[in-house]
Amino acid sequence: MLIYLNTVIRSILSSVFLLAALCSTAALFSKIVHAAPLPAPPQLSANSFLLIDNISGEILAEKKPDERVEPASLTKLMTAYLVATEIKQGTLTEDDLAIISEYAQSMPGSRMFIEAGKTVSIGELLRGLIVQSGNDASVALAEHVAASEQGFVSMMNRMAETLGMSNTNFMNASGLPDPDHYTTARDLSIIARRMIRDFPEHYALYSQKSYKYNNIEQNNRNKLLWRDASVDGMKTGHTEAAGYCLVASAVRDDMRLISIVLGTASDKTRMAETQRLLNYGFRFFQTKRIYEAGEVVKSARIWMGKTEEILLGVSEDLYVTLPRDSFDTLHSQIELSSYIKAPARIGQEFGRSVITADNQVIGEVPLLALQKVEEGGIFRRMKHSIMRYFQ
Repeated sequence: MLIYLNTVIRSILSSVFLLAALCSTAALFSKIVHAAPLPAPPQLSANSFLLIDNISGEILAEKKPDERVEPASLTKLMTAYLVATEIKQGTLTEDDLAIISEYAQSMPGSRMFIEAGKTVSIGELLRGLIVQSGNDASVALAEHVAASEQGFVSMMNRMAETLGMSNTNFMNASGLPDPDHYTTARDLSIIARRMIRDFPEHYALYSQKSYKYNNIEQNNRNKLLWRDASVDGMKTGHTEAAGYCLVASAVRDDMRLISIVLGTASDKTRMAETQRLLNYGFRFFQTKRIYEAGEVVKSARIWMGKTEEILLGVSEDLYVTLPRDSFDTLHSQIELSSYIKAPARIGQEFGRSVITADNQVIGEVPLLALQKVEEGGIFRRMKHSIMRYFQ
């Protein structure tokens, strides 16, 4: 009888513990399933748009990001990037003087009002290009760097190919209309990110609100610089075919977003729609660093080496962008190689970290050796061989 009662009690307790475990698991999944739904991105009055996080590259909102469009003066993002590249490589300085040609002075549309036959510094032309959106400045820079605008255009297209701008083709340095002059919102996000990352000193020019040259002061056409203190760039564009366009970037709480809004009906609309897009991204998303470059993520057993363990980590900072509530569900699963053997060199891959959120894999990163481990002596290798055999 006593044995029977003990069995019943154990059965009841097991059921209680199982029920508690199930309730706990149900509560966890209930939290995931019933978390506040992410609002849909705003529907903008634009032909296409794209919103991305600058560091992670995560797309937060989009509409026809790969549709070919006329870039208008957004072309000047590439013009400025190429000039900045030349300066970084030492083939050009901001103090160098460019001789202005008749052709550069004759450019229609927006201008910084340079005069043929005179010399203008590269630094002044860059400000005329970026702040005043001068078509004349674009051509003057192109001619100075590559001897001709068409030579510079060839450089632009080679750079676009190098950066992975696969749906872009340039026909001029300024953005004047041409049926074969096109790009996409996605490609524009690439050049915008690269300018911010590669040339922060030149990117700072995009926040300059006005520039005076030849006794003519002109305001930056990006009016968000006055309306939103978090906005510090980048470039407007407009032609009849392209409509009103804007590539903008803003920083709030150490998070930088880039928005590309193309083909709106007016200057006022492109500003308002860009503002809506940025507000949506900052309100509902967050970017966090998961791993720091050189950080020890895992120590692993290494065989046949002078040491028993090897430290593993990542080569670059790893950032992820998620809906704000999703960080509570973030998880990293470490997967190591089944047999790690010396010698091992720094940077050698021995596993990976699989990152999940809301039970969905959002990415993975290789785990690399952070130290060099040389092969051990003969007796250590014999010992490890025996240990491995019995394992």
